[in-house]
Amino acid sequence: MSDFFQNGVITTFHKLGKTDVKRLEQELKKFSGIRPIALVLPSLYREFESGALPNIMGTLRKVRYLNEIVLCMDKCNIAQFKRVKKEFSSIKKLSLIWNDGPGLKECYRILKENSLSPGEAGKGRAVWISLGLVLGRGESRVIAVHDCDIVNYSRELLARLCYPVATPNYEYTFCKGYYSRVTDRMYGRATRLFFTPFIRALEKILGHLPFLVYIDSFRYALAGEIVMRRDLAMAIRIPRDWGLEVATLAEVYRSVTLNRICQVDIADNYEHKHQILTPDDPEKGILKMTVDITKSIFRTLALEGVQFPDSFFKTLSSIYLRIAQETVVRYENDAAINGLNFDRHAESTAVEAFANGIQLAGDIFWKSHTTATLIPNWHRVAAALPSFLTQLEAAVKKDIEIN
Repeated sequence: MSDFFQNGVITTFHKLGKTDVKRLEQELKKFSGIRPIALVLPSLYREFESGALPNIMGTLRKVRYLNEIVLCMDKCNIAQFKRVKKEFSSIKKLSLIWNDGPGLKECYRILKENSLSPGEAGKGRAVWISLGLVLGRGESRVIAVHDCDIVNYSRELLARLCYPVATPNYEYTFCKGYYSRVTDRMYGRATRLFFTPFIRALEKILGHLPFLVYIDSFRYALAGEIVMRRDLAMAIRIPRDWGLEVATLAEVYRSVTLNRICQVDIADNYEHKHQILTPDDPEKGILKMTVDITKSIFRTLALEGVQFPDSFFKTLSSIYLRIAQETVVRYENDAAINGLNFDRHAESTAVEAFANGIQLAGDIFWKSHTTATLIPNWHRVAAALPSFLTQLEAAVKKDIEIN
């Protein structure tokens, strides 16, 4: 049986039994007349080549309640962009952003000249510029975002994600998706082995902090599937680095009361690419991700008034390591009762690498504890450059017309 506990400070929507997708989509179609829904898809070209993106877009052809779809292509040359454009040309309501196109490059140049640069290419910039396109048009009131490497994508996933914020019967402003990641073994190492033990270690040192209680209430804080109201999308600042998901939750915490934040179980299982772990290289894969996430949490805690003495990061790393090692044993036992494969050595190696990553993130934070990795919100851009959102839409059209 599915659990139904409301054991955090935010509302949880559980998956209790088989979802009636047809009913959800019919209701969402009705809701979209009041709160039009946009879908933002940040994608790399490799996700097109892998087949994951074409599968997602093929599924979206059958979805009738979306007002608009914005697909932002990154790391994509002109020949590749033309291929993507041709493949999806028949999809109605689709806007295609070429993040490496001349029109977009000019937009980024203007932003940089006005000290509003969104930084280098990456998921954060792709999400941010896509939100700008939706916000500039002013047609959609609800904006969903999800990754494009989902192998087992379904209409159920999207419908369950959108429902809590799209329905006019609820007053939720922000919703986060969560899910299981299990095949013949457990995945989700960044959440299982790093993030949850890391937050528990912070709670052990710092005691009761409302922000830590809030962040610990999310079942899958590192998931990339979110949906929000238009006004929140205008107000939040999007991070440039791998701390995107966690820093977005921190921005939501700063902007929205807890009773308007929720999470929803969107899939029985979720399959996408798995980040590699290179224990001795903090600039690659899952270790880089955890370092960036750690820095993001430190920045948020500093803004909450937490002070970090010299010994803090070493102590935190030690406490994390003990908690995480205990967590490995729990997951090993859980895997055994379910007949799953479990590599205790690999899990322990990951934990040790994450402990070193925490100290590294602490050193980086100590030297430069600023919020400079956050892209300015769209309120600020609109105030500084009133015509920019119009220029952005024109640039997107210019790039799409390139032959």
